[in-house]
Amino acid sequence: MPEFDVVGLGLNATDTLLRLPSFPRYAGKVPFLEEMLSPGGQVASAMITCARLGLKTKYVGTVGDDERGDIQMDSLRTSGIDITDVKVRHGCPNQSAYILIDQTTRERTVQWRRPDCLRMDSGEITPEMITCSRLLHIDGHDTAATERAARIARAAAIPVTLDVDTIYHGLEGVLPYVDYLIASMEFPVQWTGERDPFKALEMMQTEYGMLVAGMTLGSHGALVRTQGKFLYSPAFVVNCVDTTGAGDIFHGAFCYAVLKGMEMREALDFSNAMAALNCTAIGARGGIASLEQARVLMAGGERRVRKEYLK
Repeated sequence: MPEFDVVGLGLNATDTLLRLPSFPRYAGKVPFLEEMLSPGGQVASAMITCARLGLKTKYVGTVGDDERGDIQMDSLRTSGIDITDVKVRHGCPNQSAYILIDQTTRERTVQWRRPDCLRMDSGEITPEMITCSRLLHIDGHDTAATERAARIARAAAIPVTLDVDTIYHGLEGVLPYVDYLIASMEFPVQWTGERDPFKALEMMQTEYGMLVAGMTLGSHGALVRTQGKFLYSPAFVVNCVDTTGAGDIFHGAFCYAVLKGMEMREALDFSNAMAALNCTAIGARGGIASLEQARVLMAGGERRVRKEYLK
């Protein structure tokens, strides 16, 4: 019996959030309303979500040994996540991001930096890190290490979920071992060169044999192709405060849904509900909801439907 429900391999970051009354014009100047230091990062935040939903969770990644790294490690540790295989890079700053939150639109602009000393190599991945789980969640960074982890998972019949937002060198070696691709809205078009998102998803699923090929649509929900057909799940309408981390929380919820055997439409609705609720508070992990809160929103929440995604 695997020790963990899910293992996540990939990025973490520590964010500086600046809440602005409005985004400044080019070369302009505005006072900010609030400053907050907050842990985030694609895979780390997804694993926090899994842990909050009651899954036994492990995170594999690299962390700097500065104050930002300490903040990230404290967040993971206090969330009950296993951090045995987190590598602390001595003399290396943690990945950081400066996030500008526009109070008029509730959207955020991200500026980030990941020092090269945080890179994880394939030789640092052992089979025991991966085979201790029922599911592996990865992102598009450090593709040599990610490919090795995905290969190990495939050999052990462990499903792999991938969160990727842009094209990374070496990603072509990872995609053949992915079972569930939920990418950004831009990625399938960038990867295939096909401007029609429906055709792009179909091309990727056909080429790589994925069970699910899909993409998040921001404030419009999510679209996937599975079992030869498309499913569109509209976003839920909430009182949005900050969109930071919404996609990461979606992926954590999706991992939970896969492990719980949810039907795909329910899985997408659940993931959209968790992402929407996170937007009701500031920070990448500011509004991670409970299972019960998500179910309430799914049962009676207003949806934002875009007809172009109905097929």
